[in-house]
Amino acid sequence: MIEEFKQHAKELGYNQPTAIQQAVYQPLKDGQSVLGLAPTGSGKTVAFALPLLENIQPEDGLSLLVIEPSAELAMQTQKVLLEWGKLIGLSVQGIIGGANINRQVDKLKQHPNVIVGTTGRIVNLIDLGKLKLDSLKAIVIDEADNLLSEDTLASIRSLVDLADDSVTLGFFSATQNDLLAHVNRWFGQDIQTFDVSDIDDTRGEVKHTLLEVSNRKKAQMLLRFLHMKDFKALVFFDQLDTLQKVAGFLSHRHIKEAAQLTSEQRQTARQKALRDFRDGKIRLLLTTDVAARGMDIEKLPVVVNFDLPSDPKTYVHRVGRTGRMHQDGMVINMGDDHDLRDLKKLVKPYGYELSNIYFDGNQLSDTRPKQPVNLDDEPKTSKAASSQDVKRSSEAKKTGRKPMPAKPHGKKKHKHSKRKGMHHKRTEG
Repeated sequence: MIEEFKQHAKELGYNQPTAIQQAVYQPLKDGQSVLGLAPTGSGKTVAFALPLLENIQPEDGLSLLVIEPSAELAMQTQKVLLEWGKLIGLSVQGIIGGANINRQVDKLKQHPNVIVGTTGRIVNLIDLGKLKLDSLKAIVIDEADNLLSEDTLASIRSLVDLADDSVTLGFFSATQNDLLAHVNRWFGQDIQTFDVSDIDDTRGEVKHTLLEVSNRKKAQMLLRFLHMKDFKALVFFDQLDTLQKVAGFLSHRHIKEAAQLTSEQRQTARQKALRDFRDGKIRLLLTTDVAARGMDIEKLPVVVNFDLPSDPKTYVHRVGRTGRMHQDGMVINMGDDHDLRDLKKLVKPYGYELSNIYFDGNQLSDTRPKQPVNLDDEPKTSKAASSQDVKRSSEAKKTGRKPMPAKPHGKKKHKHSKRKGMHHKRTEG
């Protein structure tokens, strides 16, 4: 490792490289194409960033392309590459959909050394003749199990074909799939696989739990979670319409500590939701697998599966958001008895042991409470009732008096207004 990177690593408190960082450093440095498999949150971005950046000189022009599955992940990766790249005078540019394409074209004229982007916008700029890949030394396909799917494999292969045959390829993922198993054949290169999943020690202790809740009571349970001090969770949904209904349920109850993170939102709205969640202004971030893919939230204490995943791969990616870098975490899986039994069978072959947990009072407990929590115990008011109506009713209960009727709105009329001539002051005769 070059001296500038050693010093920065020391400043960041990195005592030693993680398993994936150690495994792929020298192969990538030597120009060997690799497939790196490691748990979510194990430092895969730094694993490919350091050796590949060390091979670039500022005057080389565009030398490294990193392809990400989402705009959020591209910006997250861009930030890391910029942090390390600027130490040795390298420039990094982000190219994502939803951003102003004319500004991106202008920045390309400055010949950045590194580009981090999403497939659609990269292809768009290539088709416009604004981006060429023939000078690339390396291409990284991050979250490769997602990007190398049947829908996107052709696009990724087309991009790689635009680079020189000697380009170094890096594929990084938390899980394996059939396409990754045959990555050598798809890309026509000698690609070495480094799977450190069994020896990685970056994961903290994560407790995987089962919380029995009927489908129609799950939204109320989210309200109960907010009664717990310091509770903060990423809440996963399968369907966008379910997420939006739950968001509406919480909004109707004036819950300010919940927000949405979906692929349907504007980029600025997604960025604000993530920023507020990281800053603690939001304690429940409702999201989907697509929107949260690869997202890194430091010290996330809880992941809630509002909808239970139907395949182990989805479970791995969701729960990987908590317990990162030696931090402890918790996963709460909500469902009825049948759903929870099925989930337990689904993930057991992958080493996950799920235990029952209960909500007792305003806290989670490993012991079943004597009196089950009634999730319907929340104030019920008519939709038409105003806040003043609710306030008056509450005050009446305290004093024992009947609530005064609401005063009519609008201009107050004089009590003699119907009698002609009674608006003026009488004079003594």
